[in-house]
Amino acid sequence: MQFTRLGRTGLEVSRICLGCMSFGDPARGSHEWTLDEAESRPILRAAWEAGINFYDTANVYSLGSSEEIVGKVLKELAPRDELVIATKVHGEMRKGPNGRGLSRKAILSEIDNSLRRLGTDYVDLYQIHRFDPVTPIEETLEALDDVVRAGKARYIGASSMAAWQFLKMIMTSERHGWARFVSMQDQLNLIEREEEREMLPLCIDQGIGVIPWSPLARGRLARPWGETTERAETDEYGKTLYAKTEAANRQINAVVGEIARARGVKMAQVALAWVLQKQPVTAPIVGVTKLSQLTDAIGALDVTLTPDEIARLEAPYRSTGERSFR
Repeated sequence: MQFTRLGRTGLEVSRICLGCMSFGDPARGSHEWTLDEAESRPILRAAWEAGINFYDTANVYSLGSSEEIVGKVLKELAPRDELVIATKVHGEMRKGPNGRGLSRKAILSEIDNSLRRLGTDYVDLYQIHRFDPVTPIEETLEALDDVVRAGKARYIGASSMAAWQFLKMIMTSERHGWARFVSMQDQLNLIEREEEREMLPLCIDQGIGVIPWSPLARGRLARPWGETTERAETDEYGKTLYAKTEAANRQINAVVGEIARARGVKMAQVALAWVLQKQPVTAPIVGVTKLSQLTDAIGALDVTLTPDEIARLEAPYRSTGERSFR
């Protein structure tokens, strides 16, 4: 396993982060394809034994049961100090007022709920899952600073939002002397590259680590076009992604396949290798439901694309000029 620093911090993380949305009670939440504890255990064990120390979940994944499974299994596998555990706050955890968002009430309640489910005294990285347009950013940032000062989180990070929103939050934190974001978890893959315009240059300038979600475009870059999986068939949110550029996406998929065949590697490894070489990416977040998918992801670390291969992979891309932060 390869390791690197998260942005400008001293925190060392594996270059593959295991995304844990795949783990959770299928009866809780809206994802029928999630793995229960018995099915999740061998994947979490294999990831740890392969050297992965970085695990990303969220309070909203399967309504907390992802955190429960991840916390329980990781506690059995490794000493807490050797693990880097990340979780997130923002999504709806209960109906009614104050059941979601980034208010002070929500953040201070949800960090305690996440720690209880994870079975730990602290998380290494506490992330805001989305931007909250109705809560003053000062309220959000001061609450996050209090979480860090209380020792409940070592670092804070953010996820999908506009670059101007992220910069505004960074500058506000600096002005008040509050804890500063160290990471951005945004969508980046060969068929969704809009973050190259503003967010990635901003993160380079500010020394922010980037941990992209959906680096394989919900599996579209891991298999020949037209092949499907149980998750693809039941992932309603995933079905809303990438449709407007389908013709270009097919071409990108074909190039990924051509390079994979020429190299004798998997398509997923080529697509992940492209994300890994993109600056300032720290570690792609890879969600898996099979051990073979984990093996493929780790194997991507051994694939170094040539400038010609990168150019071929990038040539078919077509921008819609639109971005969604749902």
